[in-house]
Amino acid sequence: MMLITPNQHKDNRGVFSEVYVDHLTMPRWVQDNQSISYKAGTVRGLHYQRGVYAQKKLVRCAWGSILDVAVDIRPDSPTYGQHVAVILSARNARQLLIPDGFAHGFMTLTDDAVVVYKVDNLYNKESEGSILWNDPDLNIKWHYLIGISEISEKDAAAPLFKDIVL
Repeated sequence: MMLITPNQHKDNRGVFSEVYVDHLTMPRWVQDNQSISYKAGTVRGLHYQRGVYAQKKLVRCAWGSILDVAVDIRPDSPTYGQHVAVILSARNARQLLIPDGFAHGFMTLTDDAVVVYKVDNLYNKESEGSILWNDPDLNIKWHYLIGISEISEKDAAAPLFKDIVL
């Protein structure tokens, strides 16, 4: 897991930054995804892909602000079941590089949040999985300043962490 803050060049017109530069240490990205959420308090996730379809992700918030969460679901990892939660926003320009073997989700902290992320592997429906976003065993402190306004039926019915099949 790596938190990346690109350099920002600011003047009276606004801000310019290079949000992605292809370094040899970065994965080969095969797809860019964009998610637009209309209301603050929208929760998406926690989602993952299994096996050979597991995905690395480079996540940023292009508009608004989100609480971005990644949960380690690698059974042999010393951080198995632990999570990282960071605020990503258009203003702070931070990005989260999430390794494969992690479940990912986010909660919008503003209306009209736009999340953009790169993945290094194509989506495969048969390999998708999810974990209940508010599983008490994960103890994720979803942002305390706002309540939940929107969540899909699928995400609300996701299994608990202890019940996932990898």
